Amino acid sequence: MRNWTIISVILFASLFSDASPNAAGSVLPALAPADHVLIPHADRPRRIAACRPDSARAVLLAQVGPSHAAAIPQHPATIRLSPRIRAEKLAVQAAPSIPLAKIAPFLSQPLVIGEHALEQAPVILGSGDGRVILSAGDRIYVGGLPPDQGRIWQIFRTGKVLIDPDRNDRLLGHEAVYLGSAEVIEFAAVSTVKLLHSVREILQGDRLVPAAAARLPDYPLHVPDLPLSGRIISVYGGVNEVGENAIVTLNLGVEDGIKPGHVLAVNRKSEARLHAGEWMRFPDERMGLVFVFRVFDKVCYALVMQSKQVIKVMDSVKSP
Repeated sequence: MRNWTIISVILFASLFSDASPNAAGSVLPALAPADHVLIPHADRPRRIAACRPDSARAVLLAQVGPSHAAAIPQHPATIRLSPRIRAEKLAVQAAPSIPLAKIAPFLSQPLVIGEHALEQAPVILGSGDGRVILSAGDRIYVGGLPPDQGRIWQIFRTGKVLIDPDRNDRLLGHEAVYLGSAEVIEFAAVSTVKLLHSVREILQGDRLVPAAAARLPDYPLHVPDLPLSGRIISVYGGVNEVGENAIVTLNLGVEDGIKPGHVLAVNRKSEARLHAGEWMRFPDERMGLVFVFRVFDKVCYALVMQSKQVIKVMDSVKSP
């Protein structure tokens, strides 16, 4: 009995001699999967196997009680996480309010011209190889090209007639269809020109207009101060139904008080025939929003920014 008491004292002393003196309490060495831990008991030390390190502490607490909690080791694989503040750099520039890439090609083009505006412009006479359809990279010949207006020119063709359906079909102008650009190689009575790029087929008889530098708009989107009402009279590109990012022509211009930056709602009238044969008019349904980016005297061009359904020619526009 005396020998057992001595062994117990020695084991008890060796158990706590390895603990760090700076710790708040005595801490046992970390458990390994096959380790055994000696826990002091009133009459003799108890050996407890820690076969599962993740639950070893809970097993020991259950067997020895909370009074020996300080002596039970934490598993070394345990990682304590806590929320931390993470700092990130802000974007150098804010996101643009409008997709400039969509409207930039339209900022330097005439788009709307008078009935005979292109008749006096320099004209494409043809190409040296006699081809009818011309495209980028071709060398062409142009008559009436003045040497004092630069070497870069844009190519246009007179397009559809723009009519105002809300004002007795009055003439609003003619749409100029943009075809591409060209660079003058040599000025002469018949100048030699190289086609730089083309968005449509270029033909003999198409006209050249001096290229103007595109100035990107610098205005915020806003609702018109006064109530405005108009209609979509054309879609750029010759189609009748469009969605987001399409260019549309409105029968509103400077004369009507429209300005670049105005946002208008697109609405569609709906009606149905009743059983008695009469037509019932329903409330207008909003189809989307358009943003006006270029204004002429009697018409303006707008970008479809939002569309719930397809937007059609003759849909109405008004202040939201």
